[in-house]
Amino acid sequence: MSYFENIRTFVRVYELGSMSAAARDQRISPAVASSRISQLENHLNVRLFQRTTRSLNATEQGKIFYEGAQRIIEAVEDAEAAISDVTSNPRGSLYIAAPLGVGRRYIAPLLPEFTKEYPLIDVRLRLSDRRIDLTQEGLDVAFFLGTPEDSNLKIRKIADCERLLCASPEYIKARGMPQNGADLVAQKHDCLILRFPGAPEFQWLLETPQGPKRFAITGPFETDDGDVLTNWALEGQGIVLKPHFEVAQHLAEGRLVPVATETPPQPVQLALLYAHRRHQDPKSRLFIDFMADRVKALFQGSSDLN
Repeated sequence: MSYFENIRTFVRVYELGSMSAAARDQRISPAVASSRISQLENHLNVRLFQRTTRSLNATEQGKIFYEGAQRIIEAVEDAEAAISDVTSNPRGSLYIAAPLGVGRRYIAPLLPEFTKEYPLIDVRLRLSDRRIDLTQEGLDVAFFLGTPEDSNLKIRKIADCERLLCASPEYIKARGMPQNGADLVAQKHDCLILRFPGAPEFQWLLETPQGPKRFAITGPFETDDGDVLTNWALEGQGIVLKPHFEVAQHLAEGRLVPVATETPPQPVQLALLYAHRRHQDPKSRLFIDFMADRVKALFQGSSDLN
């Protein structure tokens, strides 16, 4: 089993490009991760990575071994899933990701109920508004707002999510009420931008009478945390594009108001993403079935109140 764990660690180091990141992912120390790689290299009598104090890169032998190692891990996981599929006690760790707003409002409150029903499954929840790569980050299931770019993933739709542009009354009083996307650009409104390192120039895709159009908006603030954007908008710092459910209470209380309503953002879908597998892990299937209907009910219930 130790050899298999060495292979598993190698695959995560290769995919994450970092010994420390792989160690965190596997809940081991960097020293243990490094030792496993060394054991594997000694066994194979090759160097799998070129290491410096600042970088870690796979050698040609490492790249070749990764292809086979991936197949080994997938074969073992498929075999475990096939066996678990005929048992009534699924167990192990389940790695889940979700956007901050969705995760805090809908996913996290349901997890205690799930683990009470399936006490042998440990759920590891990661919340982030950045785009998630299931394979690279070792995730089993991810909640997603938008349209997935990876066509190799399976998708289970939960609900359509309306979005809007909004700002505080104080901002509107100071800067005026934009009617559409063209006003946002021409009047140089302060737009609050959700953006991640390495992202291209930012644009908002809005519906116009001529069809969807991208507007190159600008603003003094950007962040990769959607809740920070909401707080800035509440403080009168600018205009924000948000899912309706995230700002519904602020809209009802008059702390935020819709703007540029002639050209609203396109709706997006809230969905679950998971990998194509010959034998789907029973833990993942149970989690998907458990969460999909419950999240949909909560999501639609909150929409009905607005």
